[in-house]
Amino acid sequence: MESVNSSVSVGEKRSKSGFWLVVLGAALWGVDPLFRIILLESLTSTQIVLLEHIIIALFVAPVLWKNRHELRGLRMRHAVALLFISWGGSAIATILFTMGLANGNLNAVLLLQKLQPLFAIIMARMLLNERLPKNFSLLFPLALFGTYLLTFGFEFPVGHWNDFVQVGSLLSLGAAALWGGSTVMGRLMVGQMKYETVASMRFILALPLLLVISWGEGGIWNLPTGSTAMIAVAVNLLGQALLPGLLSLLVYYKGLTTTKASVATLAELSFPMVGVIINWIVFDIVVTQTQILGFVLIWVALFAISRQGGENAPTL
Repeated sequence: MESVNSSVSVGEKRSKSGFWLVVLGAALWGVDPLFRIILLESLTSTQIVLLEHIIIALFVAPVLWKNRHELRGLRMRHAVALLFISWGGSAIATILFTMGLANGNLNAVLLLQKLQPLFAIIMARMLLNERLPKNFSLLFPLALFGTYLLTFGFEFPVGHWNDFVQVGSLLSLGAAALWGGSTVMGRLMVGQMKYETVASMRFILALPLLLVISWGEGGIWNLPTGSTAMIAVAVNLLGQALLPGLLSLLVYYKGLTTTKASVATLAELSFPMVGVIINWIVFDIVVTQTQILGFVLIWVALFAISRQGGENAPTL
């Protein structure tokens, strides 16, 4: 009886520690816009993402080399999944998110990322033939209405097409869709590779595409001159790549191993909370009441879905 109680106690401790690790990992994502907005003053969106991937690739390359035997026997569907994860979910999605920060309301761009699980659910249905959650036909419109409030508020946009299309929000939604799709593609790799190997491939395979995009834009290495400017860029790039980039992923997935998806949904609220607080303190951008309402509607829909799926529910 004592051994049973002891094992339950250990399990509760792991669950609690896992919860706080998810909170910490998600909170580090909230720091991401701070670095990107500062870097956008000196670099283009593509340059930021390219340099960020180069830095992370240097750290994960030894992991890929150690696990290189896992690359043997890869099937075509696994290769396609890896390319989608790296080119779509890592390269293009990060460029879209960075461009969204430069062209839209920072809070809206940030809060719209909570839609990633919905995109993952829809794509899992289309590509993996997975069942849709119960009441999805009601929860999905609820999340869509929340998205509308985040983007436009209670006003109906009229007039020219440019008045309707919010560039920053559309770019953010594109990033959310690609990141949600990467979750689905990641499921195809389950049992084929360790997560560490997939993460390494994600950043390394993205480099050729990022180099091509940067070269096409021209001035690929057109970096700011002056020692002070170079130091500032280097410090922010390292901070961006290692804190909300590499470290957040390691901490988040470590915590997720002992945390149910329904609980992780609560823990992930630290992501938008930290981001909104930073936007308020650093950039003097206050979240509006309609944005809060829109985010609450999205979160209610996601929480209802995650309660159904338990540990198998998609998470950010």
